[in-house]
Amino acid sequence: MSPMHRTARRGLAIASTIVLLIATAACGDDGGSGSSRGNVPGVTDTEILVGTHMPLTGPAAAGYSKIAPATKAYFDYVNANGGVHGRKINYKIMDDGYNPANTQQVVRQLVLQDKVFAILNGLGTPTHTGVLDFLKTNRVPDLFVASGSRSWDQPEKYPGTFGFNPDYTVEGKILAQHVKTAMPGRKVCFLGQDDDFGRDSLAGVEKIFGADGVAVKQTYVTSNTNVAPQIGAFKAAGCQVVVLATVPGFTALSIGTAARLGFKPQWVVSNVGADHPTLSKQLGEAAPLLEGMIGGNYLPMQNDTANPWIQLFTRINKEHNGNAEFDGNTVYGMSVGYLFVQALLAAGKDLTREGLLEAVGKGGFQGPGLVPLRFSADDHSGYGGERLTRVSGGVQSYFGPAYETDEADGAVNEYTVTPVQPPANGVPTGN
Repeated sequence: MSPMHRTARRGLAIASTIVLLIATAACGDDGGSGSSRGNVPGVTDTEILVGTHMPLTGPAAAGYSKIAPATKAYFDYVNANGGVHGRKINYKIMDDGYNPANTQQVVRQLVLQDKVFAILNGLGTPTHTGVLDFLKTNRVPDLFVASGSRSWDQPEKYPGTFGFNPDYTVEGKILAQHVKTAMPGRKVCFLGQDDDFGRDSLAGVEKIFGADGVAVKQTYVTSNTNVAPQIGAFKAAGCQVVVLATVPGFTALSIGTAARLGFKPQWVVSNVGADHPTLSKQLGEAAPLLEGMIGGNYLPMQNDTANPWIQLFTRINKEHNGNAEFDGNTVYGMSVGYLFVQALLAAGKDLTREGLLEAVGKGGFQGPGLVPLRFSADDHSGYGGERLTRVSGGVQSYFGPAYETDEADGAVNEYTVTPVQPPANGVPTGN
């Protein structure tokens, strides 16, 4: 909606009847005030309509297409157990193909046409960056973005946006600290997506190694699946460790291309591109190439059947997600759903957009995560650390302690707080 159109709509609302006032609020111009339940877009006495943009197709669909269905499955489970303050969550999932132009179209539809209450877990750094201002203008809560870009943590500029993933600079520091201590003297190189994902990750790696400590730095764009020039440059330079800030499809492409070129470095991979079941499916018969891969994660491992969160999510996956293949993306999607239900409960029965954002900003949420959620009035980033993973014998497992750090120059420290257990019925009772 253009600024001129918005201004005209506001003028009509002021000059006309209460019916037009409500209609304008539903379109998002005044809906953020939430002065009465009838003024809150997407909220009725029986339903909360929430939307998201996800790459169900396109270059990032591998693995990521499973996230939103898993979130929806958790919501369906909550709905079957009475909902949230008597309301059921209706989750509308829109495919943007990981294309920023598509993202803008589908988010406009969700906000202006479908009149969703909030956007939840919109995925991707290049995609979601393009809708930040639109969501702010329309006063739509923009919660738990599925990306670790530091852009989501700008409370003064984007007060309605909150992250979920550890930011990529935090992650880069933790991965690089491990390389520095466990593999001293190795030649370190870096491949990252050509956007804030790659840049933020590289910034974290360089905070540990210094700008001159990374021997070769390469980037890729998701529209070009030929990474042979980048991998060839690493081989020619004699890189011994390659840090990847890549989505799963490009993690698999990088490792597969390196094998064809006879290049076998130690791979150290961002959490968003290191899910072993997803990569194994991409590589097929070449899946053994993943042996020894080091990554990071901050949620329970999908194969840890003794973990009560995994037991809960596995059961929900069977009952409400068609028993889909269970992997780290499933765990991620359900963890997002659990957190959003916590936020709705904390916002209270008289649900408003402002009340929801205030509840998230108060923080204090606990759930499946192995590291702390950092939400506060002046910190809109998500999880504050990671634990390292390694593929050994075809199985991805945690090793060592969990770590937390900041995106500045703070130390990488062990995080020793024991994760909480899920509630008995799997539904949170509040903040």
